[in-house]
Amino acid sequence: MSLQEIKSWWFSYFWGRLLGCWDRVYLLSLLLPLFVYNLVLKAHAAASRPGGLGLARAFRLMRSDVFFNLGYVQLWTGLFAAVRRGPLRLIVVFFFHLVTVLMALARAATYRYDRETGTTLDYDIVALWLPRFDEIKPMLKLPLPVRMLLAVALCYAALGPLLISRLAERQGWISPTEMSQTGSFLGPRRLFLQASFFGFLSLLVGRSPSGISRSFARDPIVNLIVTGVRGALTEKKASDAKHVVEHPAAGAGLVRTSCTEKRNVVLIHLESTRAQSATPYNEDLETMPFLDELSRSSLLVERAYTLVPNTLKASVAVNCGVEPLLRPAIEAKPGGIPVRGLADLLKEQGYSTVFFQSSTKNFENFGDLVRRLGYGEYYPLETMDTEGFEQSNYFGYEDDIMLGPSEEWLKEYKGKPFVAKYLTGTGHHEYLPPKRYGLKYFSEDDRLNRYLNCLRYQDFFLRNLLEQYKKLGLYEETIFVIYGDHGEGFGEHGRYVHEDNPYEESLKVPLLIHDPRRFHNGGRVEGPSNLTDILPTVWDLLGYEVRSGEYPGYSLLRPLPEDRTLMFSSFNKDKYLASMKGTEKYIHHYGNQLDEFYDLSVDPFEEHNLVDKRAEEVRGRREELLAWRSRNNAIYGSKISPPGRLPLQAHDRG
Repeated sequence: MSLQEIKSWWFSYFWGRLLGCWDRVYLLSLLLPLFVYNLVLKAHAAASRPGGLGLARAFRLMRSDVFFNLGYVQLWTGLFAAVRRGPLRLIVVFFFHLVTVLMALARAATYRYDRETGTTLDYDIVALWLPRFDEIKPMLKLPLPVRMLLAVALCYAALGPLLISRLAERQGWISPTEMSQTGSFLGPRRLFLQASFFGFLSLLVGRSPSGISRSFARDPIVNLIVTGVRGALTEKKASDAKHVVEHPAAGAGLVRTSCTEKRNVVLIHLESTRAQSATPYNEDLETMPFLDELSRSSLLVERAYTLVPNTLKASVAVNCGVEPLLRPAIEAKPGGIPVRGLADLLKEQGYSTVFFQSSTKNFENFGDLVRRLGYGEYYPLETMDTEGFEQSNYFGYEDDIMLGPSEEWLKEYKGKPFVAKYLTGTGHHEYLPPKRYGLKYFSEDDRLNRYLNCLRYQDFFLRNLLEQYKKLGLYEETIFVIYGDHGEGFGEHGRYVHEDNPYEESLKVPLLIHDPRRFHNGGRVEGPSNLTDILPTVWDLLGYEVRSGEYPGYSLLRPLPEDRTLMFSSFNKDKYLASMKGTEKYIHHYGNQLDEFYDLSVDPFEEHNLVDKRAEEVRGRREELLAWRSRNNAIYGSKISPPGRLPLQAHDRG
């Protein structure tokens, strides 16, 4: 069979001679590179999965992509065949280029998101961040070579098909006079049916290999559509639910007792600090030697966990003593927090309140959140002089920048009881450790090494801050609560960062209470504990009792319940729920991938999934988690707006 015969058979089989030579070349010159580009990205993402995938399993993960791309080719072929000339043809050509470029950009975004997080980019994530694009724009900086390559690709997508078609015509490879064999709409309709058939096949995703989600097995564009439709349906179902309850701690207040002491309370929020990388929890890593030394005269919680691995959610749990909303943030909005917080309640007892942070107030609406938490004064990055300080991530500077404003404020309020919170930021992605205290070598993995040096820097900040309190004579009168808001993943389970990471590297955090009047020989709480335990512990240390309210946490000064169950949730909607009973941990993935069950007493690194061996128990744990989520949704469905808020004073050194 000659080359000409093969070409004739190919076009006849797929397109039924519905297009002339010019249209075929025009379409293929853009669709063929797109087809290859899409499959190469998916193949590389599949090959990068942890543990390695064989050829057969990797192909199974690409079936949806192949079918979707075939359907996409048939769709545009049908449109070109149905609309042959006139203004409508120009509109079809314009949208052919526009949609194809947008599709290529969307695939690049999903590929990059997968590489950065180890999870898929779903519609609800796009919908959450797209209106807040200014917040994430610094994250999207691309190296100059990549930007140049992207510019070339966009230029080709806009002009390449036209130039190639004209070149082929001049070289005599195609004849502009060759037309299709039929002008009826029957041919294009057949192509539209074929496109629909391939599109339907792209939706059919069977059970993926262990550890691989259905979302990843889908074509990225298909996954965005499927998750968008599913999200719309669940939102409608949620909006139809009318059952709303008040949080048991909504009306809580404080009562003085004979043991009440008006001592200062300082919350030190260690950003993105996981327990396994902090020296008190891993003696083989000298990342935080000062924290390790401090732990020997502090109450240290050996198994402390965040509830939702996100900074805003952790701030609600710590400051308000309640479980945060199990969906993306409404905390900064009016009524977004169903109870009053630590700062609000202690202001009624004569305390001053202040909040310092080394990052911008705009990121994740933290400025509004601070107001909801009830702090009276606020010092974000915008109020600080950045000269002489290094930027540590895309939204903040090194944490020592807070020391100057802190000292000035403490001198002014010396002798009065106060609540102060310090929100560090150096540990946050993109892990740019300041060089102020030098750098150490911890790991061959550059990203992990930079992260560990960020924790080392935070340890220096912690030391400097406590030295400041000693110098000002405030140390003995102050209770220091030091905690991580969440951890970080570095590919241990194929996932990176934290927000949709259900494993110990994301959920387990350092937590210690340092009181110069107590714990001189150190103390240990075996746990398990979570961040809601901080508020009851503070009330216990200050000698207050709570009236007209009940919190879910427990004082760490007293024995924790032996049968306690800890619950966890992803930050992004419906990615996972998890629970911990004793040392047994269950993870529910909403059917997107196989659920997981681990016994951490013998499998601390969560390597051996026991879910098939514990089927009966898993069923009960799943129902328990879904009931917990329903209760949480009912509480946050209300429009409770905590009373007693004073206006926030944001100080600006103009």
